[in-house]
Amino acid sequence: MLYYIFLGGGLAFAASVQPGPLQTFLLARAAADGWKRTLPAAFAPLLSDGPIVLLVFFVLGRLPFAAQRTLRVAGGLFLLYLAWAAFRKLRKPSVTSLSDNPRGTGTMLQAAMVNVLNPNPYLSWALVLGPAVVRAWQYGPANAIALIVAFYGTMVAMLAGFIILAASTRQLGQRSQHALVFAAALILAILGLYQLVASFLPRAG
Repeated sequence: MLYYIFLGGGLAFAASVQPGPLQTFLLARAAADGWKRTLPAAFAPLLSDGPIVLLVFFVLGRLPFAAQRTLRVAGGLFLLYLAWAAFRKLRKPSVTSLSDNPRGTGTMLQAAMVNVLNPNPYLSWALVLGPAVVRAWQYGPANAIALIVAFYGTMVAMLAGFIILAASTRQLGQRSQHALVFAAALILAILGLYQLVASFLPRAG
């Protein structure tokens, strides 16, 4: 179970600290409206990911083990690609500030819509989270529940922390951004390598 908790929390941490459409929207709102009015929008992934999860499970639940293993290999390669992309950001003169983009307006529903239109949740659930949850369920429902709770618990906590930080400081310092991106890249690389190795182990948990 500890592996699935680490997998869920690690993926959520890596996804949360890298600049993206949802993070930009939330942090711009926080800078404009304050953290108290923006904080509920940190729960947007819980609202937006429901249809994605149902779609992925509807397909994955009907795939044979060999096909699920293939998806795990693809997921491991996808995580390594994300790690490489994150490391590339560190080579640039600066990491784009999360609050430098134009301010947005809206509510938690708008934040959820931003996430629905973002391809990353679809790729993550199809290639990484979906196969991992299906495999975890085979070894006990508690493992699958632990993975999902760890993922969304970490995701909401990280987004809430960014919202509060953005409202108080207006933007993250360059050094802090580099440290977070480096940590995200390292976690993605470790998880990607582990998933590739585990994909070739017979029925490994």
